[in-house]
Amino acid sequence: MTMLSRLLLPSVFACCVVADSRLRGANILQNSTFEHSGAPTHNGALDPETEKAVVFGARGGQKEFEAVELPIVSSAGCATSLPEGPLPKVAKLSADKALPFGHPKSTFDYPKRDGFTLWLVEEFEEPLDLNTDPIWTWSDGGLSEGRVRFIKDAINFKDGKMILELRKEGLSQGDRCSHAEVDTVGHKELTSGEMRTRYNLFRYGFYEVNMRTPSVQPGNPWINGNYISTMFVFRDSKFRHWREIDIEVLAGGANEVTTNVINGDNQARWQSWMQDSGMRKPWNVNTRKDFHTYAFEWLPKKITWFINDEVVRTYVWGKVPVPDMSTKIMMNLWVYNGNRPVFGGKNVWANQYPMQAEYDWFRFYKWNGEDKYPCRAMDVSCVTGDDLFLASNNPCDGIDQRGVTPRGKCPCLAKCAFENR
Repeated sequence: MTMLSRLLLPSVFACCVVADSRLRGANILQNSTFEHSGAPTHNGALDPETEKAVVFGARGGQKEFEAVELPIVSSAGCATSLPEGPLPKVAKLSADKALPFGHPKSTFDYPKRDGFTLWLVEEFEEPLDLNTDPIWTWSDGGLSEGRVRFIKDAINFKDGKMILELRKEGLSQGDRCSHAEVDTVGHKELTSGEMRTRYNLFRYGFYEVNMRTPSVQPGNPWINGNYISTMFVFRDSKFRHWREIDIEVLAGGANEVTTNVINGDNQARWQSWMQDSGMRKPWNVNTRKDFHTYAFEWLPKKITWFINDEVVRTYVWGKVPVPDMSTKIMMNLWVYNGNRPVFGGKNVWANQYPMQAEYDWFRFYKWNGEDKYPCRAMDVSCVTGDDLFLASNNPCDGIDQRGVTPRGKCPCLAKCAFENR
């Protein structure tokens, strides 16, 4: 879910969204047409916070989209918003728990940052159960422009590291229905992993990871290929308010690092006007040979990116505003489509599988000026309905898939297979 991860908006979305007949509540006027800013639209999705119908309509005949609340009140979501069958029991945290959350080293004196509070630490010294952990889970997504389906079994914990493994064979891809993509995903050539936080709980703060990206071929960190190895924040789902800040390490060169900020509303797919991107190639870095520390500081009016504690980019204003809504933290590894990929490195033919991205640790420092996120117990006590809109990550997370898709359909629901583990 990164830089080029969504292509042009489907034309059907530019015209109208029709409410699905399975929507709960009888007050939805099926196929009713309304006029908005000169363009006819249909009543469609329900706002999970206000429980009002929302219209996505073309404004002034141009491809600009905005949501308009209509005075039609009904229950939010569809008739069923959770998969059938048993689900894992997710652990709960207390609001009285001492900071930081996660799994810090009890004897380590963590660095202090003026104006920030250390809130979340993962050292990966012990395996995380991504079905029951109160903060972290896994993605079942698969980007349309990628060769990869994300699965839980591609996320491993070994020797004090979190490991994301790209494989060509041997692992099941599970149900075609993807909760993370809010869509069905066809069979992919590769499997890999994406570890992410459960809820849109994270906003202003300092995000930091120590990681080593894969060697395209074993034993040689200088051979170039194709992959995107990441740490980023992303508002899930993207359909209403696409907010994203990225660190993407690429396989096109041993020191290629892309930084992105994305900000767009009511878009089903990525468009170039939503993004401001910058490539950095630090001369003293080989991302595959050694572990390096990548970070960004997200404040209300500025984003600053760092590599090994050195500033590599500062963003105050450009093509898009600095994001201002809560997000999930994500880390993933994937490969771009095609024999001549337009992102991630041109030499995809050089890739040899399996390959692994290794994460040594992760830290999040909350900005002391942040007055809302995260919730003190790392739960949903401080979130809005909009924060929970189509926000399920996988069929086992127990999170209601609230809302309808951009085409006005109820989201698909996959079955959680955890009982077979």
